[in-house]
Amino acid sequence: MNKLYVGNLSPSVTVEDLKQLFGERKLPVTDQVLLKSGYAFVDFPDQNWAIKAIETLSGKVELHGKVIEVDYSVPKKLRSRKIQIRNIPPHLQWEVLDSLLAQYGTVENVEQVNTDTETAVVNVTYSTKEEAKIAVEKLTGQTFEDYSFKVSYILDMDAAPPLPATRNRRSERTSREQDSQPGTSGGSLGPRQKQQDFPLRMLVSTQFVGAIIGKEGLTIKNITKQTQSKVDIHRKENTGAAEKPISIHSTPEGCSAACRMIMDIMQKEADDTKVTEDIPLKILAHNSLVGRLIGKEGRNLKKIEEETETKITISSLQDLTIYNPERTIIVKGSIEACCRAEVEIMRKLREAYENDIAAINQQTNLIPGLSLSGHSSQLGGLYSVPPASAISHQHTQAPEQEVVYLFIPTQAVGAIIGKKGQHIKQLARFAGASIKIAPAESPDVTQRMVIITGPPEAQFKAQGRIFGKLKEENFFSAKEEVKLETHIKVPSSAAGRVIGKGGKTVMYMRVCI
Repeated sequence: MNKLYVGNLSPSVTVEDLKQLFGERKLPVTDQVLLKSGYAFVDFPDQNWAIKAIETLSGKVELHGKVIEVDYSVPKKLRSRKIQIRNIPPHLQWEVLDSLLAQYGTVENVEQVNTDTETAVVNVTYSTKEEAKIAVEKLTGQTFEDYSFKVSYILDMDAAPPLPATRNRRSERTSREQDSQPGTSGGSLGPRQKQQDFPLRMLVSTQFVGAIIGKEGLTIKNITKQTQSKVDIHRKENTGAAEKPISIHSTPEGCSAACRMIMDIMQKEADDTKVTEDIPLKILAHNSLVGRLIGKEGRNLKKIEEETETKITISSLQDLTIYNPERTIIVKGSIEACCRAEVEIMRKLREAYENDIAAINQQTNLIPGLSLSGHSSQLGGLYSVPPASAISHQHTQAPEQEVVYLFIPTQAVGAIIGKKGQHIKQLARFAGASIKIAPAESPDVTQRMVIITGPPEAQFKAQGRIFGKLKEENFFSAKEEVKLETHIKVPSSAAGRVIGKGGKTVMYMRVCI
């Protein structure tokens, strides 16, 4: 739940007045309304409704002669490192936002929130409480291209103190004995460890979205109720796209049950509209997890195909950008076979994800000053914690530097450099790599070489941003497949291992991408 503070209330305002106000604005009416003298606290079901309530009501609505104020209810002791920035220009480039946020401290995480508002909303985590405080003070009311930023603290559960010890009807001796047993998660000295939420993300054809939602939302409500799942259809993502993502939050069994119902609905709709093509199951997965799904020499994927009688393919690495870190796993076969494959695919992905979480927790404890990458969750928070591959380690020994040569169209050089070199400087700062553009060998060359020096993760970030910039600047038509040429030098002694026996390794890499 997202608790909001409603302030500047007239003493004559009642709970019924507030509920009527929410109902008139088509905000979800909740029984959790705590009215005090001059203010109230109201619970909303999720962050999107909370944002809508703030944007709809705060400073805009008069109740009993007083204009009310609405904002997140965050106690001072929990006003830590997390803030939310609203009313951001929708066309603002990430590089500009990165630069703006970095003025006030080290940004550990930036997550874009998918909302119904025309402007953008992001949640930002700074490395310290003091930096977040400065950002709130400096950014509140700051105007950018006629848009005035609105900034709030949001609840930071990491800053929450341990739950107080509570007595129960059993004797204190029994409680102490139980708490001291190794491996138990019970006891009253702190919150239980929360199981990590790993959603099933599907990609469905836009033509089936209406059928999945159903008249007045009845079909999707039925799916939610029967499978005990939270099902989000991201209709506003990629406006005009032929496919839309669906996120299903539940237990593994609940996700699989919801997947089966959605597949059945799509097949029925296809039959009714006389669509002759088979309906594939498309699962979205973060690129950092896909390698472990495939397995060495593709063994894991081949095993799933054989056991479920399906054909599985994975989208190309060339489709990845810093804004889109997901690959599409396409499963073809009967609905029954596809659903069996979904269970095995998600089991592998979930296992990889949980291993990453364990690695993050271990490294957070062992490595002082650990900094998490800020942009692994820009698609609306795919996962609650970035994968291990997105961790930036601060060792005493400098990470190994490698060089990659990326080739871009000559006419794109100006866009990559930016005015007075600002864009390429911001890009290098974000990626943590050195980025240089080599001089043209002759006036009529069609491609220019970009030299990227840094650790592997930094190189990937830099290449992703360059790729995204070229797409953004329309250097390629919508139908044209974008291919960037990259050269990586390896020692002669290692060439054989890259090629593999009989060329198997390099052939496998070609199949994977």
